[in-house]
Amino acid sequence: MVEQQHVTLDRVFHALSDRTRRAMLQRLTEGEKTVSDLAAPHAMSLAGASKHIRVLEGAGLVRRRIEGRVHFCRLEAERLKQADNWLKHYERFWNERLDALETLLREEDEQANGGASR
Repeated sequence: MVEQQHVTLDRVFHALSDRTRRAMLQRLTEGEKTVSDLAAPHAMSLAGASKHIRVLEGAGLVRRRIEGRVHFCRLEAERLKQADNWLKHYERFWNERLDALETLLREEDEQANGGASR
């Protein structure tokens, strides 16, 4: 189970590592889009856009439905939530460390200022 979570996160972060895929996800926050809609701002072929979308699908970030020859994509937010939760764990860690550093620096500053006025 833990290994599967790592594989899932690896796929999500790999998908998010590409600027074009991040832009596609951003557009999908507005609602369902066709592959043509997603390809247009990037001046890329439908085949090129489809490759990016397959990576997003593999990461569980996008779901595709087909009507005739038209492919529609929509955002699947659950995997983004999982990645966000993973990042928040480290955010808490670094916030605690930075708070401790701030406290230490403030104490040193107070000691230096207090010692100078004597």
